[in-house]
Amino acid sequence: MFFHFHPFKPFIFNDTKYLIIGTLPPPRFCTKNLKKNDVDFCYGSQDNLLWQVLDKIYKLNLLYDNSKEAIKQRKEFLIKKNIGICDIVESCFREKIDASDLGMKDIKLRDILKYLNKYKNIQKIIFTGKNSKNSPEYFFRKTILNNYKLEEIKNSKIRTHKLIFNNRQILVYSLTSPSNAANRSIGTNKDFKEKKLKNPNYKPFDFRYEEYKLAFLNS
Repeated sequence: MFFHFHPFKPFIFNDTKYLIIGTLPPPRFCTKNLKKNDVDFCYGSQDNLLWQVLDKIYKLNLLYDNSKEAIKQRKEFLIKKNIGICDIVESCFREKIDASDLGMKDIKLRDILKYLNKYKNIQKIIFTGKNSKNSPEYFFRKTILNNYKLEEIKNSKIRTHKLIFNNRQILVYSLTSPSNAANRSIGTNKDFKEKKLKNPNYKPFDFRYEEYKLAFLNS
């Protein structure tokens, strides 16, 4: 069994307004056996599209390599835009060494509610995955089960809920995973199919870009 732990501490601070929550980076970030275009930071896998999407939304012109400058760029951006990252999984065990959420066993979760209580400026939670088994929303729902609930906001263009937490209202967005593994599910999405018919050059990346832009830029 492979012990898969989260190699990055939560990147969160007093002014954090938006909190990105995922599960775990690929196991190679634990062993530091990185690929050429990996960035040694949250969501730094060259196979993960989160930073490429944020790059396009905010016109960041980021580096994609193992350099310290690439890490610095991302941290400075997050601080400037009051965005934090606190993935919900602290560690797990795996029989197969990969990044599959379904492959996680004996899962230890981070205390997300502790962070929500401590950092009182958080207005939005952005899950990098929807409510499938072992997704960030799935674990969050288990965490709040007996004390809080997510109230669905209907007629929203993206999956949106409202959380009332200690007399604060927090908007919760559950977005398509930035992993390329989610491209297959995007391909079956009704909205994607309709846009693809109108524009043959429309790609899964464009679908993610539109979804994430709504979550990050909606006031």
